[in-house]
Amino acid sequence: MSTALRICPLCEATCGLTLTIDEGRVAGARGDREDVFSNGFICPKGAAFGELDADPDRLRRPLVRRAGRLEEASWDEAFAAVAEGLAPLLREHGPQSVGVVLGNPNVHTVAGGLYPPLLLGALRTRNVFSASTLDQMPKHVSSGLLYGDANALPVPDLDRTDHLLMLGANPLDSNGSLCTAPDFPGRLRALRRRGGRLVVVDPRRTRTAAMADRHVAIRPGTDALLLFAMVQVLFAEDLVAPGPPAEHISGVEEVRRLAADFPPEAVAGACDVPAEEIRTLARELAAAPKGVVYGRIGSTTVEFGTLTSWLVDVVNVLIGQLDRPGGMMFPLAATGRRERPARRGKGFALGRWHSRVSGYPEAKGELPTVALAEEIETEGEGRIRAVLSIAANPVLSAPDGDRLDRALAGLDFMVSVDPYVNETSRHAHVVLPPPPPSRSPHFDYAFNSLAVRNQVRYSRPAIPLEADRISESAILARLVLCASGQGGADPEAVDAMVIQGTLGKEVADPASPVHGREPGELAARLTGVDGPERRLDMMLRLGPYGDGFGADPDGLSLEKLLAHPHGIDLGPLRPRVPGLLKTRSGTVELCPEPLAADVDRLRRSLADRPAGLLLVGRRHLRSNNSWMHNVPALMGGSNRCTLQVHPEDAVRLGLDDGGLARVKGDGGELEVPVEVTDAVRAGVVSLPHGWGHARPGVRLSVAGARPGVNVNQLFDGSRLDPLSGTAVLNGHPVHVSPSLRH
Repeated sequence: MSTALRICPLCEATCGLTLTIDEGRVAGARGDREDVFSNGFICPKGAAFGELDADPDRLRRPLVRRAGRLEEASWDEAFAAVAEGLAPLLREHGPQSVGVVLGNPNVHTVAGGLYPPLLLGALRTRNVFSASTLDQMPKHVSSGLLYGDANALPVPDLDRTDHLLMLGANPLDSNGSLCTAPDFPGRLRALRRRGGRLVVVDPRRTRTAAMADRHVAIRPGTDALLLFAMVQVLFAEDLVAPGPPAEHISGVEEVRRLAADFPPEAVAGACDVPAEEIRTLARELAAAPKGVVYGRIGSTTVEFGTLTSWLVDVVNVLIGQLDRPGGMMFPLAATGRRERPARRGKGFALGRWHSRVSGYPEAKGELPTVALAEEIETEGEGRIRAVLSIAANPVLSAPDGDRLDRALAGLDFMVSVDPYVNETSRHAHVVLPPPPPSRSPHFDYAFNSLAVRNQVRYSRPAIPLEADRISESAILARLVLCASGQGGADPEAVDAMVIQGTLGKEVADPASPVHGREPGELAARLTGVDGPERRLDMMLRLGPYGDGFGADPDGLSLEKLLAHPHGIDLGPLRPRVPGLLKTRSGTVELCPEPLAADVDRLRRSLADRPAGLLLVGRRHLRSNNSWMHNVPALMGGSNRCTLQVHPEDAVRLGLDDGGLARVKGDGGELEVPVEVTDAVRAGVVSLPHGWGHARPGVRLSVAGARPGVNVNQLFDGSRLDPLSGTAVLNGHPVHVSPSLRH
């Protein structure tokens, strides 16, 4: 019996765990009380780490399709099949014949943070799809347009704010999103203990809304109207005070002119929020010494997701909370770029290319996931004939999974990197399973750039990798080699190439701490047991807190990080404007033209009143999308796939608690058990995301016993936020009636 430290990879909170190891398996998990960031916090997902890790349905060996059946194969056989399947398609039809689909779990692993860009570079395809256009792409687009960098995502400075206004966020169930904060509930309680206020805008009385000082039950999808009205109040009542960053902000007057059309009285009916309450929201926020607005998935997966994301930042800027302690701040990750003097950048562009069939514009190098099925089905030059799916299950996570299911079945070739045969990977010709998390290292490349406190932590594998498995990094490195026609090369060559290229650029950069030095000498000084660790060491040394390969003896390196197994605290968030700005003007461009042009569409929506009910999703603390429905310990209690209906609507529609309802949307209809509850406002129904494990060929025994229904089958993918290509998954009109089998 022994213990090992591990950062939890099961959600964005990145909590530190202490694992109990017994005879080569995880026998228990508890919070690491000495972790510099999470301080011992743990949620049910972390507590179930061992059960998830040892899931008997996880694949141990690759699968290769032979005579129509997925059968076990050796790793060499699997990668030979990958090379044989890709090469002729690339040769005959070119790089656009391959589509790449990246799922949410990619941002939870070391390999997912290091290798997908290399794979895309090797393939040279523009047919890239990810979970971002089902989730947070509006925030990337608005940040790109405001700050010139789509990855400059500000977060609320939770530990120092005294007034937090949240829209479409439920961190008591999600553990936070685009805001990495272990023990988010504890941080909210601390906010209230120090006299602060919590205001939640959400059509559901979520667990987060229930603890708030004020809950505003808005009509789904109208957050942009509410925020624009708040902006109008700020200008009309002379409450605009950007503070010291004002010299680095442009476009304020243009925002004033646009906001004039959205006074509270004009939007109150559409939002179903009284005009005076909207004014109160704006006044209280402006009066708070340290106030901040935070919006999440309920405000991004809607018709005006990018406008809403933009207006969240606009409000924060206008009340003087940009780049200010307690307000909206930009984390500085240990593997990020060193801060440099402010200068003008290249800015951010949308629509650099378009999808072949419907002409959807690219955003941040990606096309809308809703376009994937038609790009496979539609004949002609550039048709997607092969798909590489990495930790993705779009049959469940994207609209109209039935259509995508059929499209994937018709591919010439498909590779899936996944530990399970799930609704998507069941179509693959080759399935490459990564090892379980206990046998993998962990570093949060993505989430450290979203953390509410600067810190750095790293976990080596808690249990050694067995001889018949290979690491996820090796799997993806070998895919890179297959894509570049070098399938037989050593995967370590991929990491060596990256190290050589990066150091070559650094020594030629006058602003780098290693300017003028020899790349070979620097590479020889890197430590680590493999290529991924050597790359981590390089990034830490070159990063904003790094030792610069000896230039700063107190700086970071992998060796120093390994000497601090509970992590290293790098301090609270600190101001970073104007240095992080990459806009062409060198300012925060508060009113970018693409966003200003989309305001006309928002203005027209004031006359819309959707008939019938509006559907919203919901999260549960024991789930993360479709990941965890195969873990028995996480499938009990209130973690159920039910249609939540307000009592008034239930009576009007003739629905009974526990009975069945028929739900119809643009893309299809479902039958689902009814849960009558006043946790949803009247006129709104709620179904959770990630269910629907009932397709043939899926090898998920626990999930298959309680499959639930796939809410995304109600959507046909025709409703998008046009700027980001994000599917409308919330605020979607549906028709609900008693089931004929009732």
